[in-house]
Amino acid sequence: MSEQRDGMPDPSRSEDLAQFIGLLGELRAWAGMPSYRSLAKRVGPLMRPARTVSASTVVDAFRPDRRRLDLDMVVAIVRALGADEADTARWREAYANVHRLAKTGGPVGVFGQLPPDLATFTGRREQLAQLMETATRRRTSDAANTVVISAIEGMAGVGKTQLAIRAAHELVRAGHYADLQLHVNLRGFDPELPPADPSTVLESFLRHLGVPAQQIPADRDERSAMYRDRLRTRAALILLDNASEEEQVRDLIPANPDCLVLITSRRSLAGLDGAHPQPVDTFSEAESLDLLKRIAGLDRVAAEPEAATRIVEYCDRLPLALALVAARLRSRPAWTLEDLGNRLQTGRLEAIRAGGRALRPVFDLSYQGLTAPLQRVFRLLGCHPGPDVTPVLVAALAGIPVGDADDALESLQDENLVHQSTPGRYELHDLLRLFAVELAGAEPEPDPAAPLARLADWAVATGHAAAVAINTPSPTLGPPDWSVQPEAFDSYEAGLTWFDRERENLTAIQMSAAKAGLHRRVWQIALVQKQFRVVRHHFDDYLALQQLAVEAAQACGDRAAEALMLSGVGRIHWATDRLDAAEDSYLRARQVYQAIGDRAGEGGALVDLVAVQASRGDYSQAVHLCTQALELLDSPQSLRPRATALLNRGVLHERLGHVAQAVTDTHEALAIYRRVDDRRSEALAIGNLAWYHLVDGDTESSIHLYRQQQDLGLHLADNFLQADSCMGIGEAHATAGHIGKARDVWQEALRLYREIRHPRAAAAQQRLDATTGEPATAWTPTDWSAPQGQD
Repeated sequence: MSEQRDGMPDPSRSEDLAQFIGLLGELRAWAGMPSYRSLAKRVGPLMRPARTVSASTVVDAFRPDRRRLDLDMVVAIVRALGADEADTARWREAYANVHRLAKTGGPVGVFGQLPPDLATFTGRREQLAQLMETATRRRTSDAANTVVISAIEGMAGVGKTQLAIRAAHELVRAGHYADLQLHVNLRGFDPELPPADPSTVLESFLRHLGVPAQQIPADRDERSAMYRDRLRTRAALILLDNASEEEQVRDLIPANPDCLVLITSRRSLAGLDGAHPQPVDTFSEAESLDLLKRIAGLDRVAAEPEAATRIVEYCDRLPLALALVAARLRSRPAWTLEDLGNRLQTGRLEAIRAGGRALRPVFDLSYQGLTAPLQRVFRLLGCHPGPDVTPVLVAALAGIPVGDADDALESLQDENLVHQSTPGRYELHDLLRLFAVELAGAEPEPDPAAPLARLADWAVATGHAAAVAINTPSPTLGPPDWSVQPEAFDSYEAGLTWFDRERENLTAIQMSAAKAGLHRRVWQIALVQKQFRVVRHHFDDYLALQQLAVEAAQACGDRAAEALMLSGVGRIHWATDRLDAAEDSYLRARQVYQAIGDRAGEGGALVDLVAVQASRGDYSQAVHLCTQALELLDSPQSLRPRATALLNRGVLHERLGHVAQAVTDTHEALAIYRRVDDRRSEALAIGNLAWYHLVDGDTESSIHLYRQQQDLGLHLADNFLQADSCMGIGEAHATAGHIGKARDVWQEALRLYREIRHPRAAAAQQRLDATTGEPATAWTPTDWSAPQGQD
């Protein structure tokens, strides 16, 4: 091939399509700048086949923003501008090269200056301060003298790139890393192009650093070594945006400790030695509103503050989502913020877009980068109705081993698709949850009902094990037909802690199971929580769930379960002083037990009714009901409700002035509770005996018994029992004239009652506020055994 003619531009110098088109413009200048009209007339006959070509078509070929060029058009233009066959061959080869590079990710846009800072950048003061401090920290004499690397990590759309660019600009403005700034988009998550090849990036960096093309080694390791050598004396800032993994950036990190490397990624880069992780979370509400004001306009946001807050909530404070909806609002001046809020309420993901940009494709890129097993787990997270998950819960949800579920959650966290709120518990951002729900609907399981059914089984099986651990009488669940292996609990505290942590999940699963028609699991989930709700005095939402359980029991035709659930409804009404409603529920339960011929069940319902009559002050009628109940509770299987009837009859005898009979009944109840290992009821019985001694004036024995009750309450982690024993000890001290000691334990009782938001906190406060020296009968204990129903 002959040498290129003097002055003619060399097309082989083009690194990308934009440069190629620029050189095509230089060729036109070399040919004397013929007009586009005259050039069009020359080009037409040279096309294959020959045709008429408009001037505008030729103009388009010289536009630098073109993403593709027609090869026949290029060849015809080059020939029309005076190129011979050898020259034309060079242009054809250069054209093929730049298009080949474009298909593989091609030269990767290395810039000698940073990308422009965003005028709408908002918040991130703490993260910026941390990045600045890390980048400018003075090295101690014993610290490793290595390059500073900050890895900015977070979910898609959280604003990592904007944070990195702002930090880079502030550092340069402050006089740091002023020698050189290099920036590259590594395209770790690009919808059209593959991740940038580190070797190609190194070539571009070296060219920018002044290395002639012919001196750049072909080997990647050699390029990396040359790159480090070129930066050994320069204080450079290297911004590596949108990295896919650690391996993509290792060779792009210089060795000079005077350099700074800022890396952004959706994935965790924990495997990168020496990197300082900088996690980026969603905005605060204030930052979210500020971004909305900056883009949509301060006046519009100020005019509709409630609607603005709704928009922030629907976007769940994700910066990209907020930026998109704010830009959409700005482009539609006729819309109110209320209009946009309504669209977000009905459309959520679909409504979060502006122009050609949308949120869903951004999430989809993260999802498509997962392995098939991880994709399935992520989809199934959309089937979980609760607020968070654990490895054990995900194992049930997906029907996989717990170890695999743990690995999957860790991997999803590395991808910033879930985050740990507390150790071992993972959450999805609300918008990612919606995305997972969409995916679960688009790619359902072979049996779409199976994930929720497994979750319901997990709730019942593990709930049952936890209920037994907190000394709940074994719930009447029937044969264990659940499909998952329950967790094990080795102590009262472990069982109670599990209920504390899973309460919201259990509620969500029960409600979803009701909608799905899993009736048996619905009432069973309510049943296993009964003792936990009593211990923690969590009744705010439990009534609706218990009523749902009644309906579920009726729907599956289980009359014994129906009666049991009705007793549960009555228990909540009684505990919250709705006595008429409690009596109605207990009477309905008794009618069901009578209809199915269950003597023990009927006896339990009568015990429940005793509490209602006692709360009304009708002690004689209550004693009569207790005696009736004891006649029915005459079988070995009825020991527990029999003990409850005896305990409650003892309370009634004391209130009627028959203390000796009260002590006799209570000792008999205490013996049964110890026999069946019901520690909480045992504590209640001991507290009752302590009170009877106090009424008789034996303060020393009373304090001794209350402290036994207090020790049991502490062992059971039961704030209510501890608080009640403190109240009793205080009464005994006050009766003995030790007011200072009494006030100390009443103060502790007040703290414990308040911790569980128990209404008896008011009684404790009244005793603290009361005049000293009041008689013990100014306060009466909660010495009533909580109605249990038939277990």
